[in-house]
Amino acid sequence: MALERIARTARNGFRRSPSGASTRTSEKDMLCEGASTRKYCSLPSLETDTRNRNFLYLSSISKVNHNSFWSRGIRSTPTYQFPSAERIVEESDSEYNDPKYPGLEATKPGEKPRVVVLGTGWAACRFLKGLDTKIYDVVCISPRNHMVFTPLLASTCVGTLEFRSVAEPVTHIQSALATDPNSFFYLASCVGVDTDKHEVYCETISKGGLPHEPYRFKVAYDKLVIAAGAEPLTFGIKGVKEHAFFLREVNHAQEIRKKLLLNLMLSEHPGIPEEERKRLLHCVVIGGGPTGVEFSGELSDFIMKDVRERYTHVKDYIKVTLIEANEILSSFDVGLRRYATNHLTKCGVRLMRGVVKEVHPEKIVLNDGTDVPYGLLVWSTGVGPSEFVKSLDLPKSAGGRIGVDGWLRVPSVEDVFALGDCAGFLEQTGRPVLPALAQVAEREGKYLVQLFNKIGAQNAGKALSLKDIPLGEPFVYKHLGSMATVGRYKALVDLRQSKDAKGISLAGFLSWFIWRSAYLTRVVSWRNRFYVAVNWATTIVFGRDNSRIG
Repeated sequence: MALERIARTARNGFRRSPSGASTRTSEKDMLCEGASTRKYCSLPSLETDTRNRNFLYLSSISKVNHNSFWSRGIRSTPTYQFPSAERIVEESDSEYNDPKYPGLEATKPGEKPRVVVLGTGWAACRFLKGLDTKIYDVVCISPRNHMVFTPLLASTCVGTLEFRSVAEPVTHIQSALATDPNSFFYLASCVGVDTDKHEVYCETISKGGLPHEPYRFKVAYDKLVIAAGAEPLTFGIKGVKEHAFFLREVNHAQEIRKKLLLNLMLSEHPGIPEEERKRLLHCVVIGGGPTGVEFSGELSDFIMKDVRERYTHVKDYIKVTLIEANEILSSFDVGLRRYATNHLTKCGVRLMRGVVKEVHPEKIVLNDGTDVPYGLLVWSTGVGPSEFVKSLDLPKSAGGRIGVDGWLRVPSVEDVFALGDCAGFLEQTGRPVLPALAQVAEREGKYLVQLFNKIGAQNAGKALSLKDIPLGEPFVYKHLGSMATVGRYKALVDLRQSKDAKGISLAGFLSWFIWRSAYLTRVVSWRNRFYVAVNWATTIVFGRDNSRIG
C-alpha cells in the first residue's frame, strides 16, 4: 500500500508540473533527484514511470559533499538525504506546483543547431576552439571559466610561473561565447541529463548573489558533448580528502604555495622544537607519475636556489620525500627511469617504496606500519571517473568511464558524445581505453570538432538528424611521446609510440630545452606564451617570488 501511495503522489505532482521538475517554496526546500527506468541520467526530479516500483531508491540516497574537488570543470552530482520514502506521501501536493526550470528551450526550425559542451578541460577547449559558429550556436557549462595548462601547473606552486600564465579564459578560446547573441558560457555544474528530452540540468552556488541557492536551470541541446574530465583517485584511503592537497586546478596550486610558504615562515619562530620544525618542513609527495616527479623536481630547485638564500635559519631542515608503490615514471623507458631516480636522489629527493594505509593531520601511515610525519602532503596517484560520470545512466567502459564507439558517440542514446578523461572505448569496439593524458584529450577534441563541422555542413546538426549520415573514418590515436622535467635544467623525453616499442629516448639538458620549447609552443594563446617566457626569464635573473598572498 505504501508503494501505491508514493506512486499516486508522484503522478499527482507531475500532472501539475509539465516540465517534469519541481521545487518546494517552503523553508525546507529540496530538489528530489530520482532514479529512472528510461534513458534518464541523474535527472533532478521524481520520475513518473512506476513500472519497476523504483521509488524506494529515494530513501537510500545519501548526501554528496558540495565542496568536493572539481574535475576539469564538472563537479560531482549533489544529491540529498530523505529519512524515508513515507515523507513524500506526508508532504502536500503543492510542493510539485512550482513552475518549470528557467533556461534555454529547444531550437526552432530556421535557427542554428545548439551544441552544449560540459567542461573546460583539454578536450572541451580544443573542441570549442575549432567549432564553426557560423553553423552552430554553442553553450559551454562549467564551474570554472578557464582552461588550465596542466603540464606547467607544478611550476606555479613554487613561483617559477605566475598562476595567470597557465589559465586561459574560455571566452578567449571561443569568442562566440562572449559575442554571439545565442551562444553562452554558464558558470554552473551539470547535475543531470535527460537524453529523451535532449536537456541538461544545471545548478550554481553564488554565495548570495542569486535569489535562490543553489540556483537551478536547464538547457536544451541538439548535440551534447560531455567532456567532464576526471577526479583524483584516493582508493578510499582514510584522511586523504581531508588532509592532502591535489594538483589539478589553479586553486590547488595556490593552496599548495600558501601552505609551503606558511610552513617556512612558521618554522623560523622562536621556541619551535627541532622535531616540530623538521615535520613542518617535510614535504611528502604520493605518486611517482609525471606530475609527482615534476612537482618533486620543482620543489628541489626551489629549496636549492631560493630557500637556501632567503630562509637560511631553516635551510637544513627542509626535505622532500617521494613515495611510490612501484617504480617512478613506469610508462617511460627503463634507462630514463634509472636516470630520473639517480638525478632526484642527487638533488636531495628521498625516494621511498610503500603503500599509504591512512592519512592523519600530521603524519601518514604506510602498510608496513611506518609513520611518515609531514608538513605538506601532495597526492598525485592518477585519476578516475567523477561522481557525476558515475551517476549517468549511460554505457560504461572499463574503469567506469562513459563508453563510446569509434566516432566518440555514446551508444543507445541519440546526439550524445563523450571525450577526454571521462570517456573510454567500449569493449565491443576492440580498442583499449586510452590513458588520461592531455594529448589524448586534445586529439579527441580535434577529431570530434572536425566531425561536427562536417555533419553541420550537411545540415545534420539538429537533434535526431544523424541517421544515414556518413561519419567517415573513426578516431585513431597515435602516441607522440612523453616528457617530464626532473629539476636543475634536466628533463626526460621519450618518443616511443608505446611502452614496449622502440624509439628515441633522451635525458639531460637538451631534453630540458626540448621540454620547455615544446610546451611554450603548446600554450594556448600568444598572451600566455609571452607570460610564460617572461616568467621563466625573470626566475633565472631574479629568482622565484616568495610573497605569501592570501
